[in-house]
Amino acid sequence: MAAATGEGAPATDGPAGTSWRPSRRRLTEALLAALAPVAAFSVALAGLTTWVTAGRAGRPAQVAVSSGRVLLPYGGTTETAAFFVITNSGGADDRLLRVTSSGAGGDAALSRHRMSGPGSAYRDVVDSVPVPAGGAVAMSPRGLDVTLRARPGWRAGDLVPFTLHFARGGAVRTLAVVVRPGDGAL
Repeated sequence: MAAATGEGAPATDGPAGTSWRPSRRRLTEALLAALAPVAAFSVALAGLTTWVTAGRAGRPAQVAVSSGRVLLPYGGTTETAAFFVITNSGGADDRLLRVTSSGAGGDAALSRHRMSGPGSAYRDVVDSVPVPAGGAVAMSPRGLDVTLRARPGWRAGDLVPFTLHFARGGAVRTLAVVVRPGDGAL
C-alpha cells in the first residue's frame, strides 16, 4: 500500500510505488532556464568589475575653474570675451551649460571663434561644452570663450565675478582678472 501525505495523495507518482523521475528533456529545459539569468549576472559583474578597476566607481564629475581672464575692451565697443581653464578630475564626464556674471553689463554667452578667411573671423554661439572625465578645456581667443558686455569703468587688474553652470558639477563661482589685449596674460 502506498504511503499517504497529509492530504490523502500518494507520495509516489509511478506505477506500483516507484518515485517520479524527470525526463532528459525536462532537465535540459530547467538548466537552460537557470543558465540565462546566471549568464546575464556574470556579464553585469564583469562590467562592474572593469568599471571599479578603472577607478570610475563612485567618482562623479569634479570640475574646477581657474585662470579666469577678461579682455579689457578697446575703441568704442563694450563687447569683450572671458577665458577660463576648466578641469574635471572626476570619473564622469560633465558639460558646461552656461555662464553668468553679476559683474558684466548683460548676458554672457558661450561662443567659438571661427576663421572665415585671411584676417576675418566670425562667432558661433555654443549651446554647451563637454568637459571629459580626467580632462580639461582651455578657452582661448582663437577658440572657445565667453562673450559678454563690459561694464563702464573697468580697468586692468579689476576682478569680475562669474558663475559657470555645469550639468553634473552644479554652479562653480570664480573670479576673472581684467587684462589688456595682447599683454601676454592669455
